[in-house]
Amino acid sequence: MIDPPVSAPARGGARLLQGGARPPVRPGTGRFPVLLVVFVCAACGLVYELELVALASYLIGDSVTQASVVLSVMVFAMGLGSLFAKRLRCHAAVGFGLVEAALALIGGSSALVLYAAFAWFDEARYALVAFSLAIGVLIGAEIPLLMSLIQRTSRRADGEHDAAGTVADLFAADYVGALVGGLAFPFLLLPWLGQLTGALLTGAVNAVAGAALVLCLFRRDLSSRARWWLLIGNVAVLALLATATVLAADFESAARRAVYGDPVRVAVRTGQQEVVLTGARQGPLDLFLDGRLRASGRAEARYQPALVRPAMRGPHARVLVLGGGDGLAAREVLRYPGVRTVTLVERDPGMVRLARTDPALSALNGAVFRDARLRVVYADAFAWLRGAAQGGDRGGDGGGGYDVVIADLPEPGTAPGAKLYSQEFYGLTAGVLADGGRVAVHAGAIGADARVYWTVESTMRAAGLATTPYGAQAHPARAFVLATAGPPPRLGPGAVDLAPERMEGLPASTLVHPRYGE
Repeated sequence: MIDPPVSAPARGGARLLQGGARPPVRPGTGRFPVLLVVFVCAACGLVYELELVALASYLIGDSVTQASVVLSVMVFAMGLGSLFAKRLRCHAAVGFGLVEAALALIGGSSALVLYAAFAWFDEARYALVAFSLAIGVLIGAEIPLLMSLIQRTSRRADGEHDAAGTVADLFAADYVGALVGGLAFPFLLLPWLGQLTGALLTGAVNAVAGAALVLCLFRRDLSSRARWWLLIGNVAVLALLATATVLAADFESAARRAVYGDPVRVAVRTGQQEVVLTGARQGPLDLFLDGRLRASGRAEARYQPALVRPAMRGPHARVLVLGGGDGLAAREVLRYPGVRTVTLVERDPGMVRLARTDPALSALNGAVFRDARLRVVYADAFAWLRGAAQGGDRGGDGGGGYDVVIADLPEPGTAPGAKLYSQEFYGLTAGVLADGGRVAVHAGAIGADARVYWTVESTMRAAGLATTPYGAQAHPARAFVLATAGPPPRLGPGAVDLAPERMEGLPASTLVHPRYGE
């Protein structure tokens, strides 16, 4: 990728540079603009990569698998792109301009097309692989072409190239740009603009940077026709990205209707997840978190009692609810006489805020957040349990541990799920239980997810808890686990013991070896 150092006077000076072309600017003066574009392109490239990983995890689930697919395909494609760029080195300026225009269009529209494939065709995996491959090829072609361009602007005073210094500067700008792009995505683009608009804006920045470098600094390398075609192409790309940005809100609304079916009442991104409420104004309400059904007005009268009631058979003065920011589990707990305090640990303040203020959701949870017995703690459940088990909080109103722990958490296959269904997590949960305390966990379903369910149950047993797996007669689609630190707990009316169906020999899931993606 790097031309060997040659003496300019010995070979006719600058005419040997870049296929005989005269340097576009005085030696050294164009180095900074090229490095600046390297920085911008690297930031944009990493944003495209993170955009694909985040959206694929949200739409498809199993974040580890999706990240592995995107990263491995993209790195492989970058190698192909580097080989492809060898054919363009004799025309590095126009080649780089074309590559950046294509990358801006493909990368900028990737999130929108991926979402459309999921919404209308219910299949985003093929689009994910295709975009990872295309973006990787284009990113891989950038560095060889930029190397060719920067060599033409970095001749030393004696007419020779400082090849090692050029490579160091190029990769330093590339890596720093990747750092900035990696930090900008979660802290700026995602919370302020969202996934679709953030990707489109990144594409526009990418197009402007590439076109400006080629059409301004290296315009002498282009024929008049090439300059016009590059200008028209980049203007067309910017126009398409701008149009898509203007229509992004309408597109997202249409895609949501295709995904959720029912009319969308509320759709907000809290900063940690997307919360969608669907259903007719006077009909039952459905709650989706990151595209997955979290609670249904049609079934909530069955699911929440199935989770809570078996655990409430016995002392229940002090109750801990892990997750459940919608307030539905807490509402069910507070229906029982004798409950003195309920501590609800929820990582997303936006979810709780919506559950407090949205009229439909507040009606569904019975305005539970107005109950003086409920205390809300905004924290990650794992981190909070770790502090509580070390003496930070052991029972809310006087210590001694919690009589009941209700784990109403994301599914094991989601991004935060594996940690919250690990042996370490259940060991910490056991540490905050009072003598005779009980833990109830929603752990999936018997059927297609049977292995996941029985892995949860096996993991709880590995943490020293005695378990009773059960289903609910009124809600056969869900399965639960009731556990104690003592003898196996007994089930009450309406619960079905699933122990005879247990899958034996499943290893526990731990932080260093999560089993739910296997």
